[in-house]
Amino acid sequence: MTASLYDITLKRIDGSDTSLREFSGKTVLVVNVASKCGLTKQYEGLEKLYADYSAKGLVVAGFPANDFAGQEPGTNEEIQEFCKTTFGVKFPMFAKVTVTGAEKHPLFDALTAAQPKAKTPNTGSFRDKLKGHGLTPNPEPELLWNFEKFLISREGEVVARFSPDTTPDDPALVAAIKEELSK
Repeated sequence: MTASLYDITLKRIDGSDTSLREFSGKTVLVVNVASKCGLTKQYEGLEKLYADYSAKGLVVAGFPANDFAGQEPGTNEEIQEFCKTTFGVKFPMFAKVTVTGAEKHPLFDALTAAQPKAKTPNTGSFRDKLKGHGLTPNPEPELLWNFEKFLISREGEVVARFSPDTTPDDPALVAAIKEELSK
C-alpha cells in the first residue's frame, strides 16, 4: 500500500491501535458496513469471500459507519457481537468511523480521492432507488451508501471501487479480486 494508506491510524473494533500496514502484501477489500441497513445481509457474502480467498491473500476489512440514515447506531461492542452471532464474521472489523462529509476519516478521504467513481452493476439504479425513497444521494466522489467497496492491490494501490448494490458474489467484483490475487 502507498505510504499514505499505510500511515493512516486506525482502531480495531476492540479499540486497539493499528493501520493497514498489517496487511502489507495482501489484497484488501475495504467495506463501510452497517447493521440495520437493507444491505446488511451482504455480511454473509463478505464472510464467504473472506473464507474462500483469505488463504490466497484476501483480507476483507469492515468499517462500521452511521452516516446513512442512522443505520449503524450501536457501539463497537454491540456491532462486533451482532456480526459474530448473526453472520459468523471472522474478517477484521474496525472501530466505527465517519465515511462522508467534513468529519470523514482520513482513510475514506484517501480511498475516495484514489477512486472517485464507483463501478455499479446497474448504471444509476441504486442512486435512483435512494431518490425514490426521498433521499438525496451524495455527489461523487462521496460514498453513496453503506456497503461501498474499495479494492486495494498487494502493492497498495486502490484499484477499484464498487457501489453498495454490488453484492459480494457479483461477477465483476469476484473477477477483480481474483485478478489482484493472481499478481
